[in-house]
Amino acid sequence: MKIFVAKLAFKTTADDLRALYEQFGTVDSCKVIMDHETGRSKCYGFVEMPNDDEAYKAIVETDETVFMGNELQVKKSRPQTTPTVKPEKTTKPKRQHHPYIPKTEE
Repeated sequence: MKIFVAKLAFKTTADDLRALYEQFGTVDSCKVIMDHETGRSKCYGFVEMPNDDEAYKAIVETDETVFMGNELQVKKSRPQTTPTVKPEKTTKPKRQHHPYIPKTEE
């Protein structure tokens, strides 16, 4: 099961997350999401645990607890949705622009 962990401290690493969740069972992977431009943590991450019972226990035990100075928000990760592809718009031919020219008296 994939677990979503939010409100991490900026200094939290994947190893820190692994150490926290290994208390509840086997951890397949841990990842802290980083901002590509700044290189800083986005303060959330994911933990994957193969045993659902252990994962549920980990969620219940760590949700709303203080870890590295921050109160965590922990829940089961929702499946990633694939972006929907919008159908291509049919383009109408553009109207030709006619500038306004005031009539002059002759």
